[in-house]
Amino acid sequence: MSGFNSALYAGSVMHHRLRPREHRLRYSIFYLLLDLDEIDALANRLRFFSHNRFNLFSFHDRDHGEGSTQSPRDKIIHHLDEAGIETGGPIRLLTMPRILGYAFNPLSIYFCHRRDGSLSAIFYEVNNTFGQRHNYLIPVAPGITGPVRQESQKSFYVSPFMTIDMIYSFSIVPPGKDLSVSVIGRDDDGPLIIAKLTAVRQDLSDASLARAFIVYPLLTFKVITGIYWEALLIWLKGIRLYPRPAAPDRSVTIGRGATPESSREKRSVHDV
Repeated sequence: MSGFNSALYAGSVMHHRLRPREHRLRYSIFYLLLDLDEIDALANRLRFFSHNRFNLFSFHDRDHGEGSTQSPRDKIIHHLDEAGIETGGPIRLLTMPRILGYAFNPLSIYFCHRRDGSLSAIFYEVNNTFGQRHNYLIPVAPGITGPVRQESQKSFYVSPFMTIDMIYSFSIVPPGKDLSVSVIGRDDDGPLIIAKLTAVRQDLSDASLARAFIVYPLLTFKVITGIYWEALLIWLKGIRLYPRPAAPDRSVTIGRGATPESSREKRSVHDV
């Protein structure tokens, strides 16, 4: 055992576009779950991981939030306080680290906890390939058991092949032995895109990092390359392009717990 709450999660990500022409992809991938109070201790103990400096794997504060060098924990607490959400417990970030100095994270997820250890909110940090970033902050009601189901109006342009007039539905199994993140984007005609990450926990150690580098070589470079490759395939299928609107005025969109109707829809397509 590593002695850390932080961990490595190895698994796969799947995207499935349903209309107007079907398009599906699946890639093997890994993420780090970083307890924001442990990052410096991890950098001191691990040979292959550093904080704010170059290494085989590294975490840089400016890669998250508003791009400043402010502590990532302080950035998230600021947003939680503004939204009136209880803070005081651990905040754990699921993200891909820099590999040999490079990373692009389409989605990073912060699991924010109350002082009693229960989950108080999930903070979704979204990057697009145009150098823009937006966040979705959704509170978690006390006493939630099982998957956390949430939803939010889409506020941020991500793909040129999808309109911004959509709703996101999330179903999250928070990090434990296993981890699952499912996102459905739906428009007026129903579900349009399904994305799902499933992964299994490993101790975060030099051995697991070295193994991840061998099994998933240059993963973060492959992520951005894969995005452009899949975009080309979608374009060749003749799927419509949507112009990019102006970025949202506010950096955070506040979501909500899923309605009973959207929760039933979520379960009906969860395994697609």
